[in-house]
Amino acid sequence: MAVGGACSAEQRVGQVVLPGEALLLPGHGEAEGERLRLATNGPQKGRLVCGPGLRRGGEGLLVTKCGVLRFRGGSGSGGVYWVDSQQRRYVPVKGDHVIGIVTAKAGDIFKVDVGGSEQASLSYLAFEGATKRNRPNVQVGDLIYGQFIVANKDMEPEMVCIDSSGRANGMGVIGQDGFLFKVSLGLIRKLLAPDCEIIQDLGQLYPFELVLGMNGRIWVKAKTIQQTLIVANVLEACEHMTAEQRKQAIAKLSGN
Repeated sequence: MAVGGACSAEQRVGQVVLPGEALLLPGHGEAEGERLRLATNGPQKGRLVCGPGLRRGGEGLLVTKCGVLRFRGGSGSGGVYWVDSQQRRYVPVKGDHVIGIVTAKAGDIFKVDVGGSEQASLSYLAFEGATKRNRPNVQVGDLIYGQFIVANKDMEPEMVCIDSSGRANGMGVIGQDGFLFKVSLGLIRKLLAPDCEIIQDLGQLYPFELVLGMNGRIWVKAKTIQQTLIVANVLEACEHMTAEQRKQAIAKLSGN
């Protein structure tokens, strides 16, 4: 433990941290006065990224959310620190892919409900191939899958449905059929993890289409309505099931 109650972030990985706690750069004491170098565009060699639930403060990091401290190593001595917390309301983050519901048209701007404290704006030009003459066919009530390009506490969130190359890359208006439901933000992060086996196990049950939004919304479509509802119910139940319980449930459904 360092002077002033601060301790090394490396020692606290996997432990519960509370708002206001100070975390120091691994391998450097507070007295050395070395500030944590934070990258803005992802991990670089020898650089650390400050993720959700943390912010710069003093000679290291300050915790802003209650949760479990996580770390993912990068090249060299770099990596990403973040706090894995169970929060109810989604807070928009730049670069996050989310599912929104179009609530209104205001001139050249669509208003999109993303589940946050404020609605996001979406320009009609933010679609692949969209021009002033060739406008996208977007109606109030449509589901939109896009990403944030502006997201901070001082500005209205702004979404787009194209990547940096101007391609849709899977984003845009989601089909009319299918089922939209909401789950916890923790389950979404679990489903999006590279080593997640839940979706692979479900793929053995039925063929289905799936869209995951970082705002806790999931859109799923299977061959029939019954299969769609079964997949949705299994996804919701997976949050509180062990891997063995999940495999037993899927085996039972596949046998019916």
